[in-house]
Amino acid sequence: MKDVQKQKPDNPLYIKKVGVKDLSYPIVVLDKKRGTQHTVASINLYVDLPREFKGTHMSRFIEVLNEYREDIHIDKIEHIIKEIRDVLEATSAYMEIEFPYFIEKPSPVTGSEGLMDYTCTFKGMVGEKKDFRVGVKVPVMTMCPCSKEISENSAHSQRGIVTVEVKYKNFFWIEDLIALVENCASSPVYPILKRPDEKYVTEYAYAHPMFVEDVVRQISSELTKTGEFSWFSVEAENMESIHNHNAYACIEGGDED
Repeated sequence: MKDVQKQKPDNPLYIKKVGVKDLSYPIVVLDKKRGTQHTVASINLYVDLPREFKGTHMSRFIEVLNEYREDIHIDKIEHIIKEIRDVLEATSAYMEIEFPYFIEKPSPVTGSEGLMDYTCTFKGMVGEKKDFRVGVKVPVMTMCPCSKEISENSAHSQRGIVTVEVKYKNFFWIEDLIALVENCASSPVYPILKRPDEKYVTEYAYAHPMFVEDVVRQISSELTKTGEFSWFSVEAENMESIHNHNAYACIEGGDED
């Protein structure tokens, strides 16, 4: 059959990325406590396309992905991307995976356990250079230092989202990165809180007030101390409880190249 994709395009221009996007796909990822965890990911797969070809072969992306369905984790991302690049006869290939990751989390006093979900991402590119990143979105609680300072017996708090993306040198556990982030806020967020837990959390947060600026600086400091990440980006966004806007801060560290 005629290979239409290999025909010359009407407008012979180089395309940086072409492929499949928002593919809902079951995957298995490594779990520090249980070994593995089944989840469902949204996956983007791309390659570059030379100016002399009309299109790429979309089905081949899925064929490669099918080979790794039971084995998609940090150590395999580069292998998958390289195979996509080779099969599609491309110069560069890209992979982006976003998925919910669940951790059993006990409350701080009563030990009541529930499942916390965190949005995680794997991103990779193989071309003339290589680029691999892991990201997490972590809900946290912050207590406003200014509010505490100017109030006699109260202060406002809010839930925030911290987004961390790292370039890693060696294998690491997602759970450890999440724990690092949670320890740098006024308090972690929990799936279940009984009254003794709620008392503890609110009092703990009151004793550890933090601006979004404090949060990103503290996380940056802790990431640097590990020595495990060649580059990182940290964003904190608070859904303010007494304002009609959000508070935001962003910091980067390490070498982007």
